[in-house]
Amino acid sequence: MAWGGDEERRSEEDLEEELDEADYKTQKDAVLFAIDVSHSMLQPPPGSSGQKKADNDTAVVAALKCAYQIMQQRIISQPKDLMGILLYGTEQSKFRDEPGSRSSSGYPHCYLLTDLDVPSAEDVKRLKGMVEEGEELDELLVPSKGPALMANVLFCANQVFTTNAANFGSRRLFVITDNDSPHGGDKALKSSAAVRAKDLYDLGVTIELFPISGEGKKFDLTKFYDDIIYRDPAAEAGVLDGPQTSKSGDGLTLLSSLISNINSKQTPKRSYFSSVGLELAPGLTISQPQLVQSETTKVDSSTRTVEKSEVKKAYKFGGEYIHFQKEEAKTLKDMGQKIIRIIGFKPRSMLPSWASVKKSVFIFPSEEGYVGSTRVFSALWQKLLKDDKMGLAWFVARDNANPILVALLPSSNPDESHFLPAGLWLYPLPFADDIRGADPGPSQKSPDELIDGMREIVKHLQLPKAMYNPEKYPNPALQWHYKILQAMALEEDIPDKPEDATVPKFRQIDKRIGGYLATWKEAIAKQAQQVMTIRSLKREVEEDEGGRPVKRAKAATTKKPSGPMNNAALKAALEQDTLKKLTVAELKDILASKGVSAVGKKADLLEKLEQWIEDNV
Repeated sequence: MAWGGDEERRSEEDLEEELDEADYKTQKDAVLFAIDVSHSMLQPPPGSSGQKKADNDTAVVAALKCAYQIMQQRIISQPKDLMGILLYGTEQSKFRDEPGSRSSSGYPHCYLLTDLDVPSAEDVKRLKGMVEEGEELDELLVPSKGPALMANVLFCANQVFTTNAANFGSRRLFVITDNDSPHGGDKALKSSAAVRAKDLYDLGVTIELFPISGEGKKFDLTKFYDDIIYRDPAAEAGVLDGPQTSKSGDGLTLLSSLISNINSKQTPKRSYFSSVGLELAPGLTISQPQLVQSETTKVDSSTRTVEKSEVKKAYKFGGEYIHFQKEEAKTLKDMGQKIIRIIGFKPRSMLPSWASVKKSVFIFPSEEGYVGSTRVFSALWQKLLKDDKMGLAWFVARDNANPILVALLPSSNPDESHFLPAGLWLYPLPFADDIRGADPGPSQKSPDELIDGMREIVKHLQLPKAMYNPEKYPNPALQWHYKILQAMALEEDIPDKPEDATVPKFRQIDKRIGGYLATWKEAIAKQAQQVMTIRSLKREVEEDEGGRPVKRAKAATTKKPSGPMNNAALKAALEQDTLKKLTVAELKDILASKGVSAVGKKADLLEKLEQWIEDNV
C-alpha cells in the first residue's frame, strides 16, 4: 500500500492503533463468573414487598439468573465455549471433588458451583432449578463470618483456567460485586490481590468487573479495583469511562442490566471461513471469507432422484436446443478463479444511490491463507476511511459463479460506532445491461402543509439516541429456532410464538404521533380529492380556441339504448345484439312495464326479455 509523501506517512500513533491479529482469529471463549456472596448482595431490593417474586430477587440471585441466561444462549449459539460459576464469600468452601485435587481449605470461602466446562443440558437444568426453587441456594448462600480474601479468589480462578482452558485464545473472569473496597485499608491484602491479578493477566486471562451500586452509593474503582482491572485506553476511546455499573433498583431491572452489560463484553467472533483471496495488486493477495456453499438434489416429477449422468446441458437458441458436454458447459461459465480483485479506486462521492442492485457482503481478514493479511487489510481500511474513497473490484464468489463488480466501502470508524467491527462492505454495482432508462413522468409536488406535517411525525419516531444498534434486534427466525431446541433439550414446554423485537410498538407509536397522524391524513385526503377532481376535469373536457369547454370526441360506437324503449327499439336492439349493454335496473324496468317477472340475475333477465321480444314483436 503506497502512503504517498511525508505528510501521509503513518505516525507512531497510527502504528499503535493497528488492529490486533487476535481479534480476527476464530477463538473459543472460556468465561468464569465470580459472584460475591455478602450480606449486602443478599439484601432484597428496597420497597419490594408485595411485588412479584422476580422483582424481589437479591443481587446474588440476579447474578445467578444472568449466568443461567448467558449459559442458555451459549449452549446453542456458541457450543464450544466454556462457562463456570465461582461463588466467593460463602461459609462453605468447595473446589473440586477429583482425587488428588487441592483441598478446598486452600481456597477458604470459595465455592466452585459449576466447574469450567462446555455447559450441558443437565447443567442448565440444575442451575435453573436452583434459581427458581431456591431450596439448595438457601443452604449455600450463607455469607462467611470473615471476609473472603481476593488473593485466594483470583488464585482459585487461576487454577481453574490453567486446568480447564490452558490453550484457549480468550479466557475471561467476570467479577460481580457491590463491594468497592473488600479489604478496607489493609495495604498488604490489597497488594497480595494485585499480585494474583498480575499472574492472571500474564496467563492471558482478562478480568472484567460488573459493579453493582446500591441506593445512594456510588461504586468507587479507585479504592481497590483500579489495581486489579487492567483496562485498554485505546479500546475504551469514545466509550463509557470504565466498567458500566448496574443499579440495584429491583430484581428485574438489575437482571436486565447485568445481561446487557455482559453481552456487550462478548468476545469477537469474526473469522468463520476463509478461502476467497482479496487481490490488492498482482502478487499481493490476502485471505478473505467465502460464501456458504449449498447442495442441490435433482428430482423428476415422480420425486425420483435424478443421477448426474442423466442430466444433459442445453441452451435454447432460435427455437432449438443446443446440447453441450459437461466439460464444454463448464468452460462457458468459467470467468476465472474465485477472487476479489481490486481494479482501481474512486472518490466515495461518485457512488450514486441508485447503484445498489443486491445486498452487500461484509468481509474481514484472516491469517489462515496468507500471513500478514490483518496488517495489510487494516492499512487498506484506514486509508479508504481517511481519504473518503472506495475501491472498485472484480468479485467471483465461488467456482462457476457469475462475476460482479463491487465497490469496497470501509465500515464506520469504531470510535463513532462501536457496534460494528472494522471491515469492508462489498457493495454490488450494476453492469450496463442492468441500467434501463425509465421515464418517471410528471410528478405532483406535495404542498408545504403536508411536508411540515410529515416532518413532525418523523421527528417523533426517532430511534433512541438517533442510532440503530443491531445488538437490540436479534434475528427472530434464528432465535425461534434456538428457543425450540432449548425447550427440547431442557424438557420445557414448547413456546407458543416467537419473540420479535422488530414488530413495531403500536401503542407507543399511537401515543407519540396519533394526533399528528390523524391531522396529516385529513390534510392529504383533502389534497388528494382536489388533485383527482382536476385530473377528472382534464379527462372530460378540453378548451377550444375560443376558450369554451367542449366534450372530447369519442370513437364512433353503437349508441347504447337509454330511456323508455318502444317495441321497435327493442327489436332493433335485439338484432344489433346491444341488449346486453343494458344495466340490471334498466332490464327490470322494461320487464316490469311488459308485465314479465323481473326476478333473477342479468343473464336470466336478458333471456326473458329476448323471449318476450321474439313472441310479441
